[in-house]
Amino acid sequence: MTQPFACVKIKSVIFLRIRKEISGDMNIVGEKLLRRRKECGLRQKDLLTKLQLKGIEMSSSSLSKIEGQQRIVKDFELAAFCDILDLDASELLGLK
Repeated sequence: MTQPFACVKIKSVIFLRIRKEISGDMNIVGEKLLRRRKECGLRQKDLLTKLQLKGIEMSSSSLSKIEGQQRIVKDFELAAFCDILDLDASELLGLK
């Protein structure tokens, strides 16, 4: 009699691409937002959690696209980013 096959559940592995340069042109705040997030020692996951506490649902993909300037930033998202990262909107918009 042959041995039955054992089922082994393997965790899926996700490879994330690290952006080497900003590639989009859909907003002007993404690069500054990324820099400030890192200065504050926040991971994307941390920033997303803080956004959720403010009632803003955003996926990690959306945040990544904003930081890569590949997605438009809504006004209420900009206000939340400024509040969380202790920035003035004019700084993010490059007006100062």
